[in-house]
Amino acid sequence: MNKKALLIAGITGIFLIVCIIWTVIVFRKPKEQRVFIIQDNKVIYDIDLASAENQEIRIECESGYNIVKIYEHEIFVSEADCADKTCVNTGILCAEGLPIVCLPHKLIIRFAEEGEQP
Repeated sequence: MNKKALLIAGITGIFLIVCIIWTVIVFRKPKEQRVFIIQDNKVIYDIDLASAENQEIRIECESGYNIVKIYEHEIFVSEADCADKTCVNTGILCAEGLPIVCLPHKLIIRFAEEGEQP
C-alpha cells in the first residue's frame, strides 16, 4: 500500500471510532428513569418509569390533545391532533438528550436530570 492509501485508512478508522463514541454518548439511557411531562413550561407529571404501570395519559390544551402512553416502562406519544405529528413519529423516549416535543401543544417529554426536582 502506498502512503496515500494508509493515510485514508487511518483517517477513516479514527472517524469510525469517533462516530461510535458519539453514538454511545448520545443514545445512552440515563441512570434515573424519571421522566417529566412539561406543558407550557410547567411540569404536569413526574413519572418514575421503573415503577410506572402501563397507562394512557390524555393531555389537553386550547389547541388540541396528546395521548401519552406508558407501556413496559417506556413512554411515547401514541396519538395527537397536531398537524405534523412529530411527537407521535418520534417514538419511544430513549435518549437523555433527545426529548419528545409537540410544539403546537407546547408539550415536552424528557428524562429528568440526576437530582432534578420539578
